[in-house]
Amino acid sequence: MITAKNIHKHYSDLHVLKGVNLDIKEGEIVSIVGASGAGKTTLLQILGTLDKIDSSSDCTLKINNTNIAKLNDKALAEFRNTHIGFIFQFHQLLPEFTALENVCIPAFIQGKTQTEAEQKAKEFLDFLGLKSRYHHKPNELSGGEQQRVAVARALVNNPKLIFADEPSGNLDSESAENLHKLFFKLRDEFGQTFVIVTHNQELADMADRKLTMIDGQIQL
Repeated sequence: MITAKNIHKHYSDLHVLKGVNLDIKEGEIVSIVGASGAGKTTLLQILGTLDKIDSSSDCTLKINNTNIAKLNDKALAEFRNTHIGFIFQFHQLLPEFTALENVCIPAFIQGKTQTEAEQKAKEFLDFLGLKSRYHHKPNELSGGEQQRVAVARALVNNPKLIFADEPSGNLDSESAENLHKLFFKLRDEFGQTFVIVTHNQELADMADRKLTMIDGQIQL
C-alpha cells in the first residue's frame, strides 16, 4: 500500500525528516508516536501528498503502486481525492453547511451528482450513528458527533487509505475511546488502511504496529 524510502524534508535550514524508510501493508492500522517536533505530522502530510519530499534521485514514495513523484499537480489532486481520506484533530467542518453537505463535498469534487453524493454520504452517516443529524450544522453537534461527521467525509469516496492526525486529541475520554474502536470497525467492514499520528498511548498500542519517531527518523 505505501512504500517510502529515504524520505527527506527541509524547511529552509531545518532538516525535519532525515531519511525515513517505511512500508505499510494494505489493511494495516499503523500508529506513529513521538515527541512534539519529531517530524510525525510532516511525515503524515508527505505520505498523504499534502506536502512534497525534497527532490532527490534516491528517494521513493509509492502509494498503491503509484509513483507519487511522477504526478503533476492536477493528477496528484485527483489521486488524493480518489485514494486518500484525511481526519484531523480539529474536524475542519465548514460551519455554514449541514453534516450531510459537509460529507458530500469530496464527492462533489470527484464529479458525483448530488443524488449520488447524498446517497453515499447518508450510508456512512447512518453507519456512524448519525442518521438523525443529516441537517444539523456543526455548532448543533457534540464534539464526538462532529468528529464522526469528519470521519464520514473522509470515507465518502471510498478511499483505500486514511490518514489521521491526532484524531482524538480534541475529544473527551469516552468520545476518544469510541472513535478508536470505530477505526478498527471501519477497517474490518471496509478494508481501509489507517496511518494514525497520535499522542494517545491507548490508541497507539491498539494499532497493528506502533512506530516511534525520534529526531526525524523512525526508530527500528
